[in-house]
Formats: sequence, structure tokens, C-alpha cells
Amino acid sequence: MLKDSNITNGVMLNAYPDSIGRTLTDTINMLKRPEFKDVFSLFYILPTFFNSDLDRGFSIIDYNRNEELVSKSDLEDLEQLNIQLKLDIVLNHLSVASPQFKDLLKNGNQSKYKDFFINWNTFWKGNGTMGEDGIVIPKKEFLDKLFMRKSGLPVLKVSFPDGSEEPYWNTFYQKINPDNSVLGQMDVNATSQLVWDFYKDTLQKVSSYGCKILRLDAFAYLHKAVGASNFFNKPGTWDYLERIKQIADKNNLTLLPEIHAEYGTYLHDEVAKKGYQIYDFFLPGLMIHTIEKKDNTALLNWANEIIIKGYKTVNMLGCHDGIPVLDLKGKELDGTYYKGLLLDEDIEDIMNIIIERGGRVKNLYGPDGKKISYYQVNATFFSALGEDEQKLLLARAIQIFMPGIPQVWYLDVFAGKNDYKAADNAGSGGHKEINRTTLSVKDIEEGIKKDVVLNQLKLLRLRNTSKSFSGSVQINMSSHKIIDIKWVNKNEFAHLKANLNTCNFTIDYTESGESKFYAF
Repeated sequence: MLKDSNITNGVMLNAYPDSIGRTLTDTINMLKRPEFKDVFSLFYILPTFFNSDLDRGFSIIDYNRNEELVSKSDLEDLEQLNIQLKLDIVLNHLSVASPQFKDLLKNGNQSKYKDFFINWNTFWKGNGTMGEDGIVIPKKEFLDKLFMRKSGLPVLKVSFPDGSEEPYWNTFYQKINPDNSVLGQMDVNATSQLVWDFYKDTLQKVSSYGCKILRLDAFAYLHKAVGASNFFNKPGTWDYLERIKQIADKNNLTLLPEIHAEYGTYLHDEVAKKGYQIYDFFLPGLMIHTIEKKDNTALLNWANEIIIKGYKTVNMLGCHDGIPVLDLKGKELDGTYYKGLLLDEDIEDIMNIIIERGGRVKNLYGPDGKKISYYQVNATFFSALGEDEQKLLLARAIQIFMPGIPQVWYLDVFAGKNDYKAADNAGSGGHKEINRTTLSVKDIEEGIKKDVVLNQLKLLRLRNTSKSFSGSVQINMSSHKIIDIKWVNKNEFAHLKANLNTCNFTIDYTESGESKFYAF
């Protein structure tokens, strides 16, 4: 649990500003409905909160409030609802449409921001050979250490007013329009003081919006050095993280570094030992494995590790991204193999189950452009569970009894199904749109008539309001077929007992000393 007294340990909603209706106001109106009273006390609003142009918000133009989606009164209303904010800073990159990159394109070598971004050829000068396309190919020993998020070199060529073209480091998304104009998430050069001045201004700005938790998106890609990995380069990544923390502390922000890596690398453990919150990216895959295999072993082993090591986690089932699978794997490091949370064949089973139920796949690539690993599967969590309402309720019950802050994807609350049309319409990179359906106000009104929705809200309200979850947790591992978790805080308790064979479960709990009971 969070130890920061300024931040609640209640339930966190997760959505885009326009996931419901047309603007954030529609989501807030939903939260004001009696059915949602006391259900959420945190809200992670995804970065279309800011001005952006690609990757559904993660290609930031600037960190000013997107006035088309978010009003000042929206932020005031959230404060009145006692709902605290979690927002993003995308540390690794900015849009080509950002003021900084536009100035670079306009003024070239005379730009104040000449060194704000990373010219690929300049970075690799003397450490590679020039290709026919005018892009330096790093020496093999350097190239082999690069961790790719797409096929090919992480480069986007941009045109300058004098007619010249220069390649800039572009780890993530890019798009070339029919008129040859480009969109792209351009990696920033964190050796530049101007970048750190920008971070300082940005953290002050998000704090002024009421942000309490700041998610550090793609932070592990920020530190780059010739001859080192471009993912979690040590000790450089730690140095940068400490610099960000010093700025965050001055703005009363709690940092949540976002990192996807195999369990066997123990990067999650390293980040936690530095005192940071970590994402529990392991829970979604473990949950599906537990319910489909009717075996609690892997899930409860992980729960006990969280407790024993004192991890401060934010967990989830569905999210804007996908269902992680790479995270569950083991890893060989320096000749020693470190086990994952699941065996590789169990992870393949999870993937096959979700894909058979309509999920789409996202891969990772090696320097040669070949696929090296599955990264995640894209599906709604409800569809991943075979669109079985009882399984969804069981998954939600287990989630709220797991140690950590439960983060809840808006679409999961309404038992959202895979949106194949949206994924297909979004093209080759549109797999994520399968789980990003915009719900209309009418969808909300219809949804809150359904038992699967009302029962989830009942469970979430219990987690959000019960004092039990601020106490200690006890896990009983008497049978592989039973989930038995109890939270106790002085005279209050909440006790989950679930049967994995039937997916039925009960919750005994107290409310102001009065005994109560749910059966599902």
C-alpha cells in the first residue's frame, strides 16, 4: 500500500478524457450518479488530457490542458468528489509538432533546441558505417545491444527548409502522411540541460492541475550511450530517475515508473528497492492463468512476494495498452537462468486462449527486424475470459483483495467486448483499439441496469471504503483450488473465499463493527 499520507489507497479509475461521451465532463457526470458513489477515489486520466497528435496521447505536443476535452471546472468537480489525479509525463519523447521540434525544423543548426533531440547520425558518428539511405548503421557489437520496439532502426527522417534530410532517434511510433509530412514521437536528449528545464516546468504544470501520482512513461528508454543498451541502461537510468525524483519531491508528486520487463530480470525488484511504487503488470496474465487452469499457486506465490518484500504496487486487469505476457517470463542473465512467474508453456497457453477468443498480438523485434518475442496480447479482459460474467466478477474480487492499489479500466466495469471493427479500421498498428471503445451516455445508462456492472461496483465500493484494506493481509494456501484472502485492521475485516472449480465466491466483512456478507 502507499505510505504517503497525502494519497488515498482506494480504487483508481482509468480512462481517456473522452472514453465516455465526448469530453471529461461526461465521465464526471457518470461519477456523480448514485451508482458510482464512493466507488473511486483516484482517477488515472490518459494523456489526451494534454495536447497530442499520435499514439492516442503519448505523442505529446505540449503539457497544456487539452481544452477541447478537459475544462477547469472538470478539475474542480473531481476535487469536490474527493477524487485524486494520476497523470503522465512521457519522459523519452515529444511530438514532431512540439514547439521544440518545430523550432529545430525551422532554424536548423541555429535553433536553441538543436541538441534537445537526438540526431541519429551525430550520436553514432565514428561508431558505424553510412548506409545508402544516408543513415548510419551502428557497428554490430553496438547494434546487438539495442532493444527494438518496432522492426528496423528506430529512426525517422525529417526534412529541413534547406532541402536536407536528417535522421532522428524515434524509438516508438511514427506516421508518414500521403503528403509526405510526418508524425512521430521523437526521443529527447537527456544530456541537454534544456530537457531538464522542460521537465521542471512540466512537473510544476501537472501539479497545478491537481496531480498527486505521476506515471513516468517510457522512462527506461531515456538514457542512451554508445556501447550500452538503450533500455534500462545502468547506472544512467538510476541517475536520471533520481533527478526526476528531486523535481517531483518539490512539487509533492509521487512517482510511478512504468517498466515492462521479464520477471526474471528482477527490474521490478530493483525499482521497488529504490523506494518507488511499481506497476503489477504480472497480475493480468496470472489472473487468466489462475481462473482458466483452476490453480492458485502462481498467483498466491506472487501475492506473498509482494507482502514479504513490501512492494508498493498499482495493479490492474485491463488497461489502455494490452494484457502483458512478456513480463511473466524468466530470463537468462550472465549464464544463469532466473525463473519467471509462469513456465513458458503456461504463458503460451494464456496467449493461445486469448487469441482463440479474438485477441490481437503485439511483438518485439531484434536489430535485424525479426520478431524475437511476443510482448502483449490486445483484448478486453472480459473477452479474454471468454465473456463469462462470473469469471469477470471473480477476477475483480481477487484483484481488490490483492495487495496494492486496484486500477480499473472503464470498459471492464461495463463488461466491454472486443471491438474488432475499431481495430480493423485503425490499420496495421490498430490492435490496441480493440479495447478502447468509446461508451456513449446511453451506454452508461443501459450498463448500470446490468447485474455484472452493479455487482462490480458493489465490490469496488467495498474496496474503496472499507478500513480493512488499510490493515494487514493474510493468505491461506491450503488448497490449489481455493482463494482465501483476509484483510484485518483492528476490529474491521474483509474475507474473500473463492472456489476456482465453480468460480463462485463469498465475502464476509464488517462495516463499523456490523457483520455483512456477499455471495456471488
